[in-house]
Amino acid sequence: MAGRPEGGVKDRGGEGYRLLITSFICLFVSLPTPAFAHASDRGHVLLLPTGYYLVGGAFAVAVSFLVLALLPADSLDRFWRRRLPLFALGDATRAAISLLSFAGFAILIAAGLFGSRDPLSNPLPLVIWTLLWAGLTLLQGLFGDLWSWLNPWYGPWRLASRLVGTGDHGAWRLPRWVGCWPGAILFFAFAWFELIDPAPDDPARLAFAAGLYWLFSFLAMLAFGYRGWSRSGEFLTVFFSMVARFAMVERNQDGRLALCWPGAKLLAAEPLPASGIAFLLLALSSVSFDGLSKTFFWLGLFGINPLEFPGRTALIGSGTFGLILTFALLAAVFLLAVRLGQRLAGSDHTLGQAAGLLVWSIVPIALAYHVAHYLTALLVDGQYALAALSDPFAMGWNLFDTADMQIETGIVAGANSAWWLWNIQAGAIILGHVLAVLVAHGFAWRLHPQPSRAALSQLPLTLLMIAYTVFGLWLLATPTTG
Repeated sequence: MAGRPEGGVKDRGGEGYRLLITSFICLFVSLPTPAFAHASDRGHVLLLPTGYYLVGGAFAVAVSFLVLALLPADSLDRFWRRRLPLFALGDATRAAISLLSFAGFAILIAAGLFGSRDPLSNPLPLVIWTLLWAGLTLLQGLFGDLWSWLNPWYGPWRLASRLVGTGDHGAWRLPRWVGCWPGAILFFAFAWFELIDPAPDDPARLAFAAGLYWLFSFLAMLAFGYRGWSRSGEFLTVFFSMVARFAMVERNQDGRLALCWPGAKLLAAEPLPASGIAFLLLALSSVSFDGLSKTFFWLGLFGINPLEFPGRTALIGSGTFGLILTFALLAAVFLLAVRLGQRLAGSDHTLGQAAGLLVWSIVPIALAYHVAHYLTALLVDGQYALAALSDPFAMGWNLFDTADMQIETGIVAGANSAWWLWNIQAGAIILGHVLAVLVAHGFAWRLHPQPSRAALSQLPLTLLMIAYTVFGLWLLATPTTG
């Protein structure tokens, strides 16, 4: 969870194909040697064969590309189109559920202002950073767009829009060129607050920020309509709707639910505009920087001794620079990979068209990084959240009979925990990149129906995904603070 008090050290460890094989060999010979993995609060160190994990992860992504390049296009198309019908789910209770969510949000804001000052006892930071940001993102990626029902704006907007007579579309329309740039800017502000702000866990500070953001978004929805602003400026809705496209539950326009393969809905997506491309790349780069900013390597670049960590206030400048730099580098490398792929395939598609489609393959990777990064927070801080919700104002209540529950922090401590945590996190990153290759290959067929051209167009992007797999596994294994 963002903003935990600093301290403690954790130590964790044809011609196109010939070019591909040569690149793989160059990558493998440059891989790091074994590293130390996760350490508990007592300083336990577990030596894991990290180099083997890095090689295995890169190899898995590479092999998935080769297998997909050899499979017939119609077999892949049949794979993606399979559905298992379930049942219909109407919208009748959506506004009521949203109103209940708003009521819960208002109670959390009050708890932030008047409850305990301890971030591990106050439910507001635990719900926002752990249950919402870490937990709901994973549920969205599994079960679809739950946020469209749970968000605290839809119900109040339905009531207010009818009272003031603004209608469903609001008084004004956002220009088409705006895209989701407002959402991207607000997402950057959110990432900055989570990763750079000195005290994002402070209940009163967080209550003020969250309350102000709710009010701003609510007024914008009245002005531009719920649909107009939620698709353009409300960054949580934009982000969660993108993540929900990876889910294995699909809901059609008639409200009928069906099971599908993870990522199948991504292939039905339209190309994203430049603002959407920037938004998705920012989502991945921000969680990547969150991991990078805690490494001994990053701190050493600024002359900071990680064993004498000075606190977040001293790192505001370097953190802001790093957050921007990580996004800029990822965007530049991604666009370069897409451009090179288009040239290899001799494509007549514009860079915007190709990048707008292929950027959807970032969703499985972003979701995988989310799992790896927030797994321990979910396991431990999730318990604190259950306890805090029973006594939101620190008045000795026990509403859900969880206020006195024993917090099992040992679930992420010790040699055995380090081993299975590492394997789950590493497995999530590797699987996310393999699925990203699968999704990207599906989009390559849309751009280049000829098999050889489709395979060649994916070569640079596959190499980027292999490199990002190695980077992600290195982040898990390298020594970190906090």
